[in-house]
Amino acid sequence: MDSKPRGLLIDITRCIGCRACVAACKSAHGFPGDDSDTELSATAYTALVERGELYVRRLCMHCVTPSCVSVCPVAALQKTSAGPVTYDSSRCLGCRYCMLACPFNVPRYEWSATVPSVRKCDLCAERLARGELTACAEACPAEATIAGERDELLAEAHRRLRESPDQYYPYIYGENDVGGTSVLILAPVSFAGLGFPTGLGSMPLPDLTMQALGKIPAVVTVGGAALLAIHWITHRREEVARAQAADGRTQQNRPAAGSEADCDDDD
Repeated sequence: MDSKPRGLLIDITRCIGCRACVAACKSAHGFPGDDSDTELSATAYTALVERGELYVRRLCMHCVTPSCVSVCPVAALQKTSAGPVTYDSSRCLGCRYCMLACPFNVPRYEWSATVPSVRKCDLCAERLARGELTACAEACPAEATIAGERDELLAEAHRRLRESPDQYYPYIYGENDVGGTSVLILAPVSFAGLGFPTGLGSMPLPDLTMQALGKIPAVVTVGGAALLAIHWITHRREEVARAQAADGRTQQNRPAAGSEADCDDDD
């Protein structure tokens, strides 16, 4: 019997900065290096960033309706019924449209590889298929990251907000952002202040595209789609380039070895 979609609940108020999640992810995927990653890379599917006294995890959000899947021309990226957004390198053309389309700036490219691939967190899809926890959730000693069915995780997040309102910023990141994500996050302060993209809206990005195209006469649909794609790619190219440059600087400095809507609006 098929299980319900699964995901993660990350509670930033509980994270102690031990980096066990980063180390466990590297071990599970056979990646080199230690647990010091602060930026995502082809060999760091998750990273831990210090924001004052808080520790913030970065990883693929595994959107319920992923824009990366919708733009991939060869179906190298797939949203599984179990929750993970998976990637098949044997199908990938290397177009990198997924990198441009991701609203969370997650996918990374193996620029130095002879046959490069796109890399990102796979939510430990193989472990989930065996009925196991994700490596990061299993390794977390403080239960700052827990794994389970998305519906149950969402209920738990709401329970924590309800029972400890003074401890949390009143928002569950990923509940509705871009149509919802399989990774849900709680924090004690505004998500914008922690570096998360905000103002993304609650409609899935692929649905926005189709909604816009549905209002255009059929004779110009193809041209409209092309123009919309060009606009999106142009808008995102600068942001991706900045992220890649920052990632390159991080790699050079390391020894060789690696939408939150405003609450006022909701009210």
